[in-house]
Amino acid sequence: MTNKKSIPFILFLILFPINALLFGQVLKSNQNSELLLKLKKAAQSGEIQYKLTEPYEIKRLLGKPQKESVKRDGGLDILEYVYPDVKIIFGKQRIDKDALFTLLHLKIKDKAVDIGRDKKLVLRSNRDLKKLDRFWGFQSVSLKNLDLKNEADLLAAMPFNSNTEWPPPDKLPAGFNPRQLLKEGKNPGLGIRSLHAEGITGKGVGIAVLDQPLLLGHAEYVSRLIRYDATGLAGFPPQMHGSPVSSVAVGKDIGVAPGATLSYFAVPMWEKDNTGYIRAFRRIFELNRSLPEDERIRVVSISDGRFAGKRRYREWLNVLKEANEKGIFVVTCDTSFMRFGTLNLIEGKDPDLPESYRPGRYCSQKDELRIPTGNKTVAGYEGVNVYTYEREGGRSWAAPYIAGLAALAFQVNPKITPERIKELLIQTAVRTSAGPVINPAGFINRVKGEINGTN
Repeated sequence: MTNKKSIPFILFLILFPINALLFGQVLKSNQNSELLLKLKKAAQSGEIQYKLTEPYEIKRLLGKPQKESVKRDGGLDILEYVYPDVKIIFGKQRIDKDALFTLLHLKIKDKAVDIGRDKKLVLRSNRDLKKLDRFWGFQSVSLKNLDLKNEADLLAAMPFNSNTEWPPPDKLPAGFNPRQLLKEGKNPGLGIRSLHAEGITGKGVGIAVLDQPLLLGHAEYVSRLIRYDATGLAGFPPQMHGSPVSSVAVGKDIGVAPGATLSYFAVPMWEKDNTGYIRAFRRIFELNRSLPEDERIRVVSISDGRFAGKRRYREWLNVLKEANEKGIFVVTCDTSFMRFGTLNLIEGKDPDLPESYRPGRYCSQKDELRIPTGNKTVAGYEGVNVYTYEREGGRSWAAPYIAGLAALAFQVNPKITPERIKELLIQTAVRTSAGPVINPAGFINRVKGEINGTN
């Protein structure tokens, strides 16, 4: 028979594991609450900030994460830290080998925490410079607190825009004038403006751009935009890609063909699917059946490639064939169209001279043509009067340059075929130490010669 006096001790033995578990849960809950409070205070005080905070700083604040993983998302490498009720995401541009992982998103209990994503990024000291990648560079960043006199090499590599805040001139390298660079960079170069002076502007020719959702109303192309189709993407915010592409094609100050009209078709370029492009072409074919001849779309510019790896590829090939048969010149970044690379203007050199350029980042020994994209100004997507000074520029900016030249060709010679345009672009290239440089004046002269059979 059990002694009544031993019952409390037995109950203690029974309840001890439960109490210990409950105590552990309470302790863990308190620890989690302290962690969350510490994190919120750090975000509110600016101790952790968007694009400035590195992973080691989070570990120093919160300790080792429960889970750590790395994955790819488009052109970004993504690093994810998971803590109790907390998810923290860092990113870096894959194309920039020197890029560091920096803070992009912070969520507590699946609710986003304000880390300054919607505010201008203000660098605190020169140590923050190394945290900015060379894709976005100094775009919409405040550098006013820094002394950049000894940072000439870095400034020569980083893009910036008209929203960038600079320190006073005495804290910039001698001769560095960002405002002047933005102004001079609007020249499309290689004699394009001389063609414009002759009235060769692409007038009477329609260009269609198929790209990501566009910022409407930008001063550079608003007067040329006659049609915007965002089927399936209504309400989707403007992306960074469309504004530069449109400005290079038809921009009033920047564009190769400022007299051409622009029909814009927003497509989900981030999907591995050709459906958006196919749909847009079907709409273009339909429009051309009813438009007067001087308003028809004769040129299509697509700053995308690798269509073979996307759904409905065979149907896509049939669409391209049909466009060609209808006399529509289609420019893409796919090597099946043409192998073309990029050029960077040597700052201080005459942008109208072929020898003023050096090979850009996106070049190949197999290039049939190279096009200016670096150290040039393009329209920005962050506002209707925002312009970006591109240090490199990619093949995405080269495609609309070619498209603009095709529009000039159709203005001069409406009967010329897409095949002949491509042939003449390659044949008229100027060979320099930078490779086969596109030759607008020589190309247009050959196009004119086709009319009278003088070539």
